[in-house]
Amino acid sequence: MDPAYGKPRSVRHPGEAGVKPAIASLVLTFATRPSKSIVVNARPRKASCATGSPATQLAGFIAKFDPKIARFIRSVRAALRKRFPSAFELVYDNYNFFVIGYASTDRASDAFISLVADGHGVSICFIYGARLPDPQKVLRGSGNQTRSLRLESAATLARPEVETLLRAAVAFGKRPLPSSGQGPLIIKSISTKQRPRRLSPK
Repeated sequence: MDPAYGKPRSVRHPGEAGVKPAIASLVLTFATRPSKSIVVNARPRKASCATGSPATQLAGFIAKFDPKIARFIRSVRAALRKRFPSAFELVYDNYNFFVIGYASTDRASDAFISLVADGHGVSICFIYGARLPDPQKVLRGSGNQTRSLRLESAATLARPEVETLLRAAVAFGKRPLPSSGQGPLIIKSISTKQRPRRLSPK
């Protein structure tokens, strides 16, 4: 399911308390009460209208961030690609967030985690996080489905408790990952209007 259209009234980070996912897919559309909503895309244009290869487009999306955050995104993506080489990478250059979903097919509903970035940093959204064993309480959020993990660096993904969560996330996915091969990079949508990817100087 592609992101819903609309103008966000307030912005919360995916997985935080009060942000309730409306669909079992990527962290793309969340809804709470009308006064507290988040829509992470605003009138996206089809990726087929964009120019350049998927890799070229992806590099352009990441280049909009501050160089430090851009390096952070690239390092986390590299770690996830190494960890899940056969996963489909589904890219959404959304209004509030830049998102790469990792899925067993090209469908957003088959995603099990996603990389979520904004000007403040990078998080991992666990699509079925509420069902995952988390004895050390490293995940954030209290909704019915998703949980998030704010990363300090790509090395956070190698921590034993995070590795356990990543393995469990795959197991809870709707479909198993392909057993071999390199998963494709797919640009799913690009918002024509976006929040600035770089924070304003204080």
